[in-house]
Amino acid sequence: MRDGDPGDRADPLWQALALLRPRLPRLLLAIALGVGSLGSALALAGVSAWLIARAWQMPPILDLSVAVVAVRAFGISRGVLHYCERLVSHDEALTGASNARAQTYRRLVARPAALRVSGGELAGRVGADVDELSEVLVRAVLPIAVAAVLSVAAVGAIALISPVVAAVLAICLLVAGMLAPWLAARGAAAAELSARERHADRDEAAVLALRHGPELRVAGRLPGLIAQTRARQRDWGAELDRAAAPASLGAAAPTLALGAAVLAAAVVGIGLSPTLDAPILAILMLLPLSSFEATTALPAAAVQLTRSRIAARRLLELTGNPRAPEPAGRLRRASSELVPRPSNPPVDRPPGPEPDGVDLRADNLCSGFPGASGGFSGSLDVAAGARVAVTGPSGAGKTALLLTLAGLIPPQQGCVTVGGVALSNLNEAQLRSRIGYFAEDAHIFETTVRDNLLVVRGDCADAELQEALRRVGLGEWLAGLPGGLGTVLTGGASAVSAGQRRRLLLARALCSRAPVLLLDEPTEHLDIGDAEPVLDELLRVGGLFGPERTVVVATHHLPAGFAGQRIRVPG
Repeated sequence: MRDGDPGDRADPLWQALALLRPRLPRLLLAIALGVGSLGSALALAGVSAWLIARAWQMPPILDLSVAVVAVRAFGISRGVLHYCERLVSHDEALTGASNARAQTYRRLVARPAALRVSGGELAGRVGADVDELSEVLVRAVLPIAVAAVLSVAAVGAIALISPVVAAVLAICLLVAGMLAPWLAARGAAAAELSARERHADRDEAAVLALRHGPELRVAGRLPGLIAQTRARQRDWGAELDRAAAPASLGAAAPTLALGAAVLAAAVVGIGLSPTLDAPILAILMLLPLSSFEATTALPAAAVQLTRSRIAARRLLELTGNPRAPEPAGRLRRASSELVPRPSNPPVDRPPGPEPDGVDLRADNLCSGFPGASGGFSGSLDVAAGARVAVTGPSGAGKTALLLTLAGLIPPQQGCVTVGGVALSNLNEAQLRSRIGYFAEDAHIFETTVRDNLLVVRGDCADAELQEALRRVGLGEWLAGLPGGLGTVLTGGASAVSAGQRRRLLLARALCSRAPVLLLDEPTEHLDIGDAEPVLDELLRVGGLFGPERTVVVATHHLPAGFAGQRIRVPG
């Protein structure tokens, strides 16, 4: 977000709660069960103190029967209610994590290349950061709410006996419940942020080693990268240890406050001993011990708030603010690389006006990523059914142009329309039903061949899938698989060669019903002898795709005799 935007001043944790979609009734139920559990502990302390002191006076046994039953009831209910609270709160946390991860994926699908972050960092954000965000409900919100209710109840109960002790207890509870957590959170914030960056560095190195292991081994760099990953793992652990040190100081404060409250109760109790009955005096002196049970979790809750807020900020950098339309802006990574964030992403937007046809047009267009050199500048007109080749040197901005035409990143200048309607006015369903973008490095999932093709359109019949594979040159490969379309590609992309992967991605494009297809380097990893015929089929009207479909291909070279439209990205 730009400096000075209102979103900068809003708490990212509050904004990211929309990703969790917490269920208020379930959360209130968890808080009620938590209050009941620790309230039973508080009542157990008071009734036990009364029972011990009253039994010392040797009254008739019937005078103690109600207290004896109450002690048993509170002892049992404490454990039962605590177990129920764990069930409800963890169910809510797991559901929230599932919601946050699903919404994060959904928003990233709308702009898969909008954020140029590495695979390791992306995995860390949608993995560990979502977990940290979801834990705010169990480890922060719930303990804070329970401690607030029980602290008020404990002070109110003591005030009925001694207002002086109640005042001291209130001050000590404020120290344990507010000052100590604030110190813990303030001390841990910087260290936690540094630990997050170390964690991201470790993930980046690990993913790089896993993804390019064979090439790195041939180059002799794999052992060094593994050693670097281990070093980053140790650095991450050291940062976590440093982050825990301030929390330990904050955790000590409630113990000191507890000692002060008990000491004050003892001193006042001694002074009131001539006027108070022994059972009441025992309650006055022992009840503060249980009053601090709820506050002992607050320093850890404050640290969890810090961790969750950092995680929320990192997730919002990926997804934008899910509570409001997202302003155009930029995301600055730890490496200071500037990357764009699309304005007005078409997620969950009401349908816009229906385009009249699928002609792609742009006037005074300037595409590219902010801070990056090169890019396309000018106007273009791609008629329905055209075959267009986007050429230019590596890094010139061919991919950025395709992403702009697909509506996945905003143009730096100008406007792209399809059928006379600006892409920014269409929602996700309208956009994807007309324009399909197929990336050069699209993911191959570790599942069946069938499922890897169905990701583009779920209603394809097996016959259609088989025909698509045959047309891209994978017919013999499919026939040689033990399970045909049901064969699991163990290891994902590592289960196929680079050329087979490229053809498999082309088969996905064949299964798509989008009338406009944007293909990024579709023959990049094919042999020279195979790339030429495939590229010719792609760019020939009536070739691999029907004449009614528009095909825009980003490529480094053109097939012989190509007479279609050409867009040059100079770089």
